[in-house]
Amino acid sequence: MHPLKQSYQHFNYLFMYLDAAKKQEIFGKYGKSNTDTGSIESQVALFSYRIARLTEHLKLNRKDYSTERALTMLVGKRRSLLNYLKERDIERYRALVKNLGLRK
Repeated sequence: MHPLKQSYQHFNYLFMYLDAAKKQEIFGKYGKSNTDTGSIESQVALFSYRIARLTEHLKLNRKDYSTERALTMLVGKRRSLLNYLKERDIERYRALVKNLGLRK
């Protein structure tokens, strides 16, 4: 395969991984409906999906510091949402952590 074509496929793999259908699937699974984009559960699930993808990208590209910073910021956002949920409703927090398979 031509290196440029391979690079283009890798580019599409990275930036086209989260289309509208995938978002609706995540929102439908963790939120109240497919269009429930505002609930904490759906936002944390979306962040977790993006974090997993960025982690895989960084395993291949160790010197991609801008992606590393974006990953750090996403982890912080997810952590703050989880802290908020933990303070407000501990049962929802425990269920979400269990469903997503987070370590806490």
